[in-house]
Amino acid sequence: MSQTLRVDLGERSYDIVVGNGLIDRAGAHLAPLAGPRPLLVVTDETVAALHLGRLEASLDAAGLASHRFVLPEGEASKSFDRLERLLEGILETGPERSSVVVALGGGVVGDLAGVAASLGLRGLGFVQIPTTLLAQVDSAVGGKTAINSGYGKNLIGAFHQPKLVLSDTGTLDTLPRRERLAGYAEIVKYGLIGDPAFFAWLEDQGSAVIDGAGEARDRAVRESCAAKAAIVAADETEQGVRALLNLGHTFGHALEARARYDGAVLHGEAVAVGLALAFALSAELGLCPREDAARVRRHLRAVGLPASVADLGADLGGADDLIAAMRRDKKVRSGALTFILARGIGDAFIAPDVDISALETVLAGEFAG
Repeated sequence: MSQTLRVDLGERSYDIVVGNGLIDRAGAHLAPLAGPRPLLVVTDETVAALHLGRLEASLDAAGLASHRFVLPEGEASKSFDRLERLLEGILETGPERSSVVVALGGGVVGDLAGVAASLGLRGLGFVQIPTTLLAQVDSAVGGKTAINSGYGKNLIGAFHQPKLVLSDTGTLDTLPRRERLAGYAEIVKYGLIGDPAFFAWLEDQGSAVIDGAGEARDRAVRESCAAKAAIVAADETEQGVRALLNLGHTFGHALEARARYDGAVLHGEAVAVGLALAFALSAELGLCPREDAARVRRHLRAVGLPASVADLGADLGGADDLIAAMRRDKKVRSGALTFILARGIGDAFIAPDVDISALETVLAGEFAG
């Protein structure tokens, strides 16, 4: 059984369908969106081995032709070189403006395919079929697409909304636990931003969301998508409230950049540490109770996520290196760092000019121990 959520963006509105087994029914969902040219399916080597055959069988059953583009797995694929190769491959098929790019995979595949769709013929149709927990609850929804630069993560990209998101929760059964944990960090984020009751529910049900295959997991995906859909509908291009979705990400992206995107630190692991650091900084500034900051760290560690820089177990340099990486973040305004901070669990806000000495104090403690 599946459930449908709506992202309300006027004439560019689209559905998020959440349920088990959706890949086997994808053809029926995609048929109304497909143009006369074959669908352009982008995936990676790991996902192709697990799910591409099922998707192609479903498309065949619906009478839909397709071309496949199989990428190497990993964050390194979010590069200019890989984007150029993908675009040249797409153009070789002779697409039309009505052609549709289908991203089958996690956040890397969705990002790269989305950028390619935004650029090809000045804009091709785009469908997301996310196969990781992180992509289902975050990156596949909202139209943000980007590749990385040597200067930082996700600095080159575009807003390009999908026409449909099919979140087959059955694909999560094939994920390694580390990948499920990485996705869970983004679920926690929604509770910390604006839903303290959801965070409290996660404190009780977090292990079931990560390791179970039943209603707890599907509910977490649905509630996360609903929260993001509401924010995206209110602020599509991140001029205001959508920035709240970056809670933990200023820290997290800097941690990823210091780790050089080599797989030693997953995006969700960096975000988990970023969430803990955002609350630690909020407490240091006297904005939120220290007990709330401690509660966030406790929950992250209770489910098996890292909650401090030391927990990442990677050589990330020092506090000054991390601050330098943060200064290259796309959310910097007039040279000042912008953070999402919190007055407490479920009460996040945008802080455009944070006291650098408080940040240095928090990071000094992190890198000292």
